Amino acid sequence: MNILNVIKQVGELQGKMKAVQAELETLEFHGESGAGLVSVTLSGKSDLRKISIDPSLMKKSETEILEDLIMAAFADAKTKVNATSQEKMSSVTAGLPIPPGLKLF
Repeated sequence: MNILNVIKQVGELQGKMKAVQAELETLEFHGESGAGLVSVTLSGKSDLRKISIDPSLMKKSETEILEDLIMAAFADAKTKVNATSQEKMSSVTAGLPIPPGLKLF
């Protein structure tokens, strides 16, 4: 293993990872719960951008249900963010001799 080649590969990997991270920041991920009664939109960095709540849930007696639905919708969107991030970063590191279990992102 040539150390200069490894250093070169690491530099290329860093550039590709930055490009993927920049791309992810431009994406939006939608999650929903309650058969679409509550939906959230997250950025690729998991920043909350929008919440949409069906007016039928705007009752004082439904507060706890509404809170649970918001959390479920957020979790749904977050799962999509993580899956897409994992997929895109895996494509960047494909073919590199990275030890199993080493997390780069």
